[in-house]
Amino acid sequence: MTIFLATLTPMLTLFICIAAGYVAGKTKIIPDNAGKTLAKAETWIFVPALSFITMVRYCTVDTFTTHATNILLSSVGVAFAIGLSLLLTGFFAKKGSNEWGVYAYALAFANSGYMGDPVVLSLFGEEVLAYYKLFCLPITLLIYTWGVCVLTPKSAQSGSLFKNLLGAPTLSMLLGIAVGLSGLGNYLPSFLTGALDTLKACMGPVAMLLAGITIAKYDFVSMLKKKKVYVVTALRLTLLPAATVAVLLGVKTLARLCFGLSISADPLFLCFFSTAAAIGLNTVVFPEAYGGSPETGAAMTMVSHTLCVITIPLLYALMVLLFGAPFGA
Repeated sequence: MTIFLATLTPMLTLFICIAAGYVAGKTKIIPDNAGKTLAKAETWIFVPALSFITMVRYCTVDTFTTHATNILLSSVGVAFAIGLSLLLTGFFAKKGSNEWGVYAYALAFANSGYMGDPVVLSLFGEEVLAYYKLFCLPITLLIYTWGVCVLTPKSAQSGSLFKNLLGAPTLSMLLGIAVGLSGLGNYLPSFLTGALDTLKACMGPVAMLLAGITIAKYDFVSMLKKKKVYVVTALRLTLLPAATVAVLLGVKTLARLCFGLSISADPLFLCFFSTAAAIGLNTVVFPEAYGGSPETGAAMTMVSHTLCVITIPLLYALMVLLFGAPFGA
């Protein structure tokens, strides 16, 4: 119960930000273009600030071996997740339909960045966040390659995947890794690191405000009537994270039995937070931009962001019960 309540607190904090964004959007307190403005601020300011300064401080030569192992395990996990999503999507939408890509994306990826980052940061601090962001690197790469492809109609694909992949969030993380490994981070002036710390603190609340504002654009009642959304959300928040963690546990066990490699349970927790988060806003943004079905993505986003306030604390408490407290806690 103590672990559940400790995890519930940051989840409720984020949920209040979602609710505030929803109310502000519905009541027109903020202008119609506020969502686009916040999205640009997240993409170009807050997320890059968080990614860069976190990598600078905690991605060092001494921790490189651990990071490499985590990235390898993450690659196995995301490959499994995509394969499983392709098997399941056919039960929810016909191949080639506007909704097929939305369901495939939602079953393959959670909101590992905009939701996962602030949750991990609030629970464990910056050092673990650095481990988490590097663990999510293969996930990020596939979101902006395979994920963008399934959400974008073929007629609208213009060969811009490389541009999406090398956006500000990814480039800032790669730059932070380079500075951290080189040791140049020790020479950054305090006023710069202070400014980056201030900006990174805005990332989580603004992301959740953006989620609420985006959801507010659509009819609340009609979203609640989409029955398949509840099934996909239940899979996304419970069974899919459990299956992916189980696969990595199997890989971890095989590594010990076959090669004598001892891997801690920490990557299992990194996997959990990257897969048990709510469904991301890409399921709304890309269909809306290219004539798809944004209502389905909005319904998934709304339901999953509401229910994950409870599912994440519950499942995290179960993880601790099974594997012990992570990260030396």
